[in-house]
Amino acid sequence: MLTKIRFSSDFHHKWFIFELLKIAENISLKPYHTFGIEVKARYLAELTDRKELPGFLSSLGKDHKPLLFIGGGSNLLFTRDFQGTVVRIMTRGITVKKENPGEVFLAAEAGEPWDDVVKFAVGRNWGGLENMSLIPGNAGTAPVQNIGAYGAELKDVLWSLDVFDLGTLESHTLLNSECGFGYRESIFKQAKGKFLILGVTLKLSKKPVLKLDYGQIREELEHSGVSDPTLSEVREAVIRIRTRKLPDPSVHGNAGSFFKNPVVSGELLDQIRFEHPEVVFYPFGDQFKIAAAWLIEQCGWKGRRQGDAGVYPNQPLVLVNYGSASGKEILDLASQIRNAVFEKFGIALESEVNIF
Repeated sequence: MLTKIRFSSDFHHKWFIFELLKIAENISLKPYHTFGIEVKARYLAELTDRKELPGFLSSLGKDHKPLLFIGGGSNLLFTRDFQGTVVRIMTRGITVKKENPGEVFLAAEAGEPWDDVVKFAVGRNWGGLENMSLIPGNAGTAPVQNIGAYGAELKDVLWSLDVFDLGTLESHTLLNSECGFGYRESIFKQAKGKFLILGVTLKLSKKPVLKLDYGQIREELEHSGVSDPTLSEVREAVIRIRTRKLPDPSVHGNAGSFFKNPVVSGELLDQIRFEHPEVVFYPFGDQFKIAAAWLIEQCGWKGRRQGDAGVYPNQPLVLVNYGSASGKEILDLASQIRNAVFEKFGIALESEVNIF
């Protein structure tokens, strides 16, 4: 069976139609992940049509494995060359599946940039995504981490998703309740390599209820003279806040928040508050979420730099490649920060970023 796949190299992009799989070799991954680490993949391919996936996988030989599927590369840290095949998911498309007077079900292909999906929804006054504006990455990788920001999480709006079982080579639809969502958690993160997400369906509101009391959204709106904000004004406020706090990956390589905000018991929080009454925390069910950025800053790491690996001055959660840092140097810096926080507060920070 003929399979049409688009392959990339550092020098050109071409279309190939073939029976025996041919893949470009020894390709730099620096342009394909936001940390901008100089590493190579043994093989690199781009998939632009989900229908081609079964034929593509069936054509792969043993020497093309392991496989790593990536979207925008915004949540990856490579510490070495990848000795397998990196497949960029480049499928595109945003469509309305169905709607009623109060709701709309919006479907997005996995390769759609996440912020394009948010912009599409907000532009039509469909609520639910606006607080997650400008989060990097693609729609297909958003469920893996259960992305979220400013009091909103993907699980709040995800209705279902299409997945491809990499073991059986069959497609399925999973409902929200089947995805095992938690704080920056899902079954896709826990069972890596089992499923590939092909597309998501989001349940959005035509009568949106705004979430303004998390982070600095309300303050930002008031500063702009907005008292009765629209969805677009909330989106614009979030974008301004994120732009001030977070570095542009095209200028300084980064993967956004490197660490999760730790969830702790009330007892541990009380111990910390006894010595640090200014601790930044938020209720989280019957527990509490402490701002990891606050913990890192208290340990003296904000703005520090070791060679080209550093902690971003405006947001201590973000580790930065200032130019030619290696993945190992970034990882070593993260380890030092983790040790410092544990020694001072007894809290073990967990990474959000996938490390290879």
